[in-house]
Amino acid sequence: MEFIDEKIEEYALNHSQPESEVLKKLNRETHAKVMQPRMLSGHMQGNFLAMISKMIQPMRILEIGTYTGYSAICLAQGLQPNGTLHTIDVNEELEKMVHSFFKEAQLENKITYHIGNAMKIIPQLNETFDIVFIDADKKNYSNYYDLVFEKVKPGGYIIADNVLWSGKIIDLIKNKDEDTQLIDAFNKKVHADTRVEHMLLPLRDGLMIVRKK
Repeated sequence: MEFIDEKIEEYALNHSQPESEVLKKLNRETHAKVMQPRMLSGHMQGNFLAMISKMIQPMRILEIGTYTGYSAICLAQGLQPNGTLHTIDVNEELEKMVHSFFKEAQLENKITYHIGNAMKIIPQLNETFDIVFIDADKKNYSNYYDLVFEKVKPGGYIIADNVLWSGKIIDLIKNKDEDTQLIDAFNKKVHADTRVEHMLLPLRDGLMIVRKK
């Protein structure tokens, strides 16, 4: 997943905004108590998401894939005073932990946490979003993109995580697994979409950044 030289990344993090105490604690507890902690956005990507959110100053954010709440806390930092972040996850087992960290970050009044199938929940959200962050099951990336597109305001952003898929997308002949093929199909779908401007940023495991025209 990591494509940057370890020493360069260490230098970059040492000269970047440090993690807040809440995020440090969440990082530690995720690695200690939760399966697949590599799914955590982490310090570098979290800083990036927070910075993007602060630049845009969104009123509404939608996150698909909460996990333990790290990226939601980062994205929420840029919300306008009366703004809201909706985050959706299917894993009920993490609900108590996620709620506790939203409260500790003093964001429980800004974040609406949905448990369930995102494909069913998204159509029920009568909102227009400034930012949508997709970081859930890879098989549905294209479906999520289509489902949220009309809910993104003109000039708004869709950001999709893991679009380099640990580098597997470079060799599709060797890596024939379904997730790799679906991520590649998603990247090609965005690249061919004339309704947007986009760039694939090789940060961590790859972020596709899409701006709706």
